[in-house]
Order: sequence, then structure tokens, then C-alpha cells
Amino acid sequence: MKDYYKINEISKLYGIGVDSLRYYEKLGILKPKRDINDYRLYSLKDIYKLNIISDLRKLDFSMKQIKDYLERQSIDNTLALLKEEEEYITEQLKGLKLRKQLIKERMNALKEADTIAVDLYRVKNLGVRPCVRLNEYIIRDEEMDFAVKKLHRKHEGKIRDFGNQAIGATVDIEDIEQGMEGGYHNVFFILESNAKQYDFLIPQGSYLSCYYRGDYRKSRECIRNLLCYAGEKGYEIAGNPFELYIIDNRESMKTEEFLTEIQVRITGG
Repeated sequence: MKDYYKINEISKLYGIGVDSLRYYEKLGILKPKRDINDYRLYSLKDIYKLNIISDLRKLDFSMKQIKDYLERQSIDNTLALLKEEEEYITEQLKGLKLRKQLIKERMNALKEADTIAVDLYRVKNLGVRPCVRLNEYIIRDEEMDFAVKKLHRKHEGKIRDFGNQAIGATVDIEDIEQGMEGGYHNVFFILESNAKQYDFLIPQGSYLSCYYRGDYRKSRECIRNLLCYAGEKGYEIAGNPFELYIIDNRESMKTEEFLTEIQVRITGG
């Protein structure tokens, strides 16, 4: 066995780019000698360090961690380093488990949405719902997408998973009564029921609900029909109607697959 190896030999043997080897040298991890032609010559000690670097990089250790370890290598430091990596992996597994749970929840929600009957009126008794809101007048679908993104960016720390996030938008009832096509006066996210920080609360109470599938252009007609039904049943309207997007362009680009729920709070009846 040779005592020294050139940079191209080391690069080929370990599958490490020449630039990476030079970077390790710059960090002071490797310290190759120079021959009379100023070519780098790597010793067996450098090779043993490359074995360690290769193993630790597979465990996602940073070069700073590796450098510190090589400078203070001992059984105690090895155990401490492996313990740190074990804790990191444990946290990663927790995150993956949560992600799997969220995916399963979304799959179940999509399957359930496929069974929901549309164009039927129901009264739902619902608890208080904390929300965050962006007050912005929205006319076009593109503006809605942009507003949703702005709201998400502002509150992403409060949201477990954007794909599972309940999104809604409010319509001014005066616009409906005056026959105005108009737009939406805000967009909001419904948070977990135990959320401590929020912009407003959708109050507990009875809500008249109706689902429809398809293009959002159907929305105004569906809201008018909902309000007309409320009047026929003797319900008093106690707030502006709002839409909840059960299936939208987060799941499908086919508008016929969109599913929207309209809710309005009611009393009496």
C-alpha cells in the first residue's frame, strides 16, 4: 500500500468531488502534503478521516460538527455525537408521523366529501370557531388565491397543514338583497377549536347549510336560494352568509369537482 495518494485517486476511490476535497482542506479537516510539483498528496491519516467524514455525512452531520468531532475525538465525544443524532432522528420520526396523520385525515375528508349530497338544506348546531381573517374586497378567483396565500403567509405558524386548512369567505348580505353580483368582503381560516390567538370568532349557534358542486359562479344563486328557504321556514338571519371551500383548486383543476358549503347563522323558526 502506498503512503500517499493524489487528489484524483482519492476522488475516484471515495466518489467525492475534487472541489469537496479542496473544501475539506480549506476547513482544516484534511491537511495534504505537496510534492515538488505542488500536487496534493493525501496520507493514510487523511484517508481514515475521509472514512469518518463519509459515515457522518450519511447521518446528516454538518461539516462544523464533523470538524469539531475530529478535533476532539474520543469515546465520550463519539457517544455524545451519536446521542445528538438519535435525538434528531426521533424528532424527524415525530414529524413524519404527524405528516402521515395529516395525509390520512385529508384522504378521509376527500372520500367523505364525495358522499355529501348537494342542493339540500340542513340546520347544523355548531360550536364557536376561532378564525384569522384578511379584510380585502375580492372579485376574481385569482384575487382569492392571492388573498389566501397572503393570509397563509401571515399565519402559517398557527396552521398544522395548509392542505387540511378550512378556508372561507364572507358575502355581504346587503349585496345579495340588492341583487348585486359583487364579490367577497374577506377571506378567513378556521383554526383549531383550542386556538388561543385569533382575529374573530364565528359564534356558537344554529347554521343553515347547503352544499353545491361546480363553478363558483353558482354561488350567488345558491345563497339567494338559501336565504329564500330561510324565509319560508321562518328563520331570522343573524349575520352575513359565508362560503367554506371543501374541495377547491388545492385538490383539483376540474371545476365540476369543486365542493362548496354555504352557511348562515339563523335564529327562530
